[in-house]
Amino acid sequence: MAKSPQEKNPNEMSFFEHIEELRWHLLRSAASVLIVMVVVFLMKDFVFQQVIIGPTSPDFITYRVICNYLPDVCFYPQHLQIITRDIQEQFLSHIKVSMWLGFIIAFPYILYELWKFIRPGLYKKEIKAARGMVFLCSMLFLSGVAFGYFIITPIAVTFLASYSVSPEIANTTTLAALVNSITMFTLPVGLIFETPVILYFLAKIGLVSGDFLTQYRRHAIVVIVIVAAVITPSPDVFSQMMVAIPLYLLYEVSIIVVKRIDKERKEKEAADALELMSK
Repeated sequence: MAKSPQEKNPNEMSFFEHIEELRWHLLRSAASVLIVMVVVFLMKDFVFQQVIIGPTSPDFITYRVICNYLPDVCFYPQHLQIITRDIQEQFLSHIKVSMWLGFIIAFPYILYELWKFIRPGLYKKEIKAARGMVFLCSMLFLSGVAFGYFIITPIAVTFLASYSVSPEIANTTTLAALVNSITMFTLPVGLIFETPVILYFLAKIGLVSGDFLTQYRRHAIVVIVIVAAVITPSPDVFSQMMVAIPLYLLYEVSIIVVKRIDKERKEKEAADALELMSK
């Protein structure tokens, strides 16, 4: 009886068998997103009342914590009315929220499927070096999403809800605009938090080094400040610093990670040189 592609040694698979294997990993990843999406879709009341509309309410946890412990910088949105313009807007927003939350919640499993596809093509030393990478990437992504939701979103919503060019103009927002804003303040930040992992792999293939990152630290700070200013529409320094500081810390962590890789590479090169000299 012939073995299925999944039962064969991945290193002995043909090109089309690799494509078939990849297809199954992608299908399982898509299925995980779809399953979570359906669950989220059925939890409509909780998702919209607590998650989507939550940052527009003074009772949101971020506002309560800041007002309790930092009363001098207490802030929260006031009188922000959420409306819809089109008859299909609520339904389409429901679909979009379910889809993005499905992707976010299923993200660790998607990484796991990606790792299962890549792992057979690695050497034992590479597998050992990448141990825990799925967990690390998942935690970084989810931490970034949480940071964007609990820190950036409340700051942005409060600023935009209170900004006025005329007392004759009332501040309102559509449900679709609110969903798009929360998506913009969370998903990109989750991806930005993957910076140490990205630089780790770039260092592994020799495209970046610790000296390079250290040399251009000042340039990186300028870029981080610009990114923080773009992510947070609020013009005050406090809000931008709350975003810029974690991004800068991620950059410093990246430098430490890359320097460690540089050290390992130099030790390996030295060992190889000694081995050649001894022959």
